[in-house]
Amino acid sequence: MKNLSDQQKGSLLAFVAVIFITPDSLFIRLSNVDTWGLVFYRGIIPFITVFFGMLLIYKLSFFKMLFASGYHGLIYIGTFSITNITFVVSIQNTNVANTLVMIATAPMLSAILSAIFLKEPPDKKTLMSIMVTFLAVIFIFFDSIKLGNFYGDILGFITAIGLAVGAVTIRSAKSKNLVPAAVVGKLFVATFALFFIESFVLENKDLIIVPLMCVLCVAIPFVLVTIAPRFIPAAEVNLFFLLETIIGPIWVWLIIKEQPSIETLLGGAVIILTIAIHSFLKLRNS
Repeated sequence: MKNLSDQQKGSLLAFVAVIFITPDSLFIRLSNVDTWGLVFYRGIIPFITVFFGMLLIYKLSFFKMLFASGYHGLIYIGTFSITNITFVVSIQNTNVANTLVMIATAPMLSAILSAIFLKEPPDKKTLMSIMVTFLAVIFIFFDSIKLGNFYGDILGFITAIGLAVGAVTIRSAKSKNLVPAAVVGKLFVATFALFFIESFVLENKDLIIVPLMCVLCVAIPFVLVTIAPRFIPAAEVNLFFLLETIIGPIWVWLIIKEQPSIETLLGGAVIILTIAIHSFLKLRNS
């Protein structure tokens, strides 16, 4: 990583994070755990995994980094906690495509927030990519909205807002490590779910699915996504999340036959092509 430019580091971190995230919707669908049980385990398992991992690496410096994050850390704990809850509840209350399409508005929201609060308007390449992908999202949205639930869709959009605010917060605190704040956010998520959870029991395939999901699709990506905006603008980080808009429903389609529409496949192809071209141009320039 030392030999890579900031652009290369940020793009690589964001890309790897999203690849790990793409089967997340599938795991949620495959699980038989109730909504708040999922929220609890998606909070407590990543919290334990990353917390003890960071204690081994940083020891007591973990707490120094946490307190040094200041108000940026508090904002990130709040947004990170909210998005972790709304994402799961959204997936459970609408089809996967609807939730991921809503989340796909995050790059546009990040660009707007970055321009307002960080005085960091997106360059022409990023702005053009956001416009093209947003049109593709609208194309998908008009078809998928007919199949979903309004409550789940709204929570999906709240998740997108949280992702945008979180990425901009990290970008504005480039000198600070906000991973400890994200770890605390996971603890908040698990604590909040305790008020609603009906059962802690994991049975049969859930004994494998839930821990696997919590480590591969939650713990590893949240560390990478928390680091990536320190190297590249928030809007660029969230552009990579658009890959989940198409790859996530394809995982669900292949395994449990929840088939995406032709509009989702066509719009997804445009999204993937746009991100590939944008990333190639940015990396070439760096």
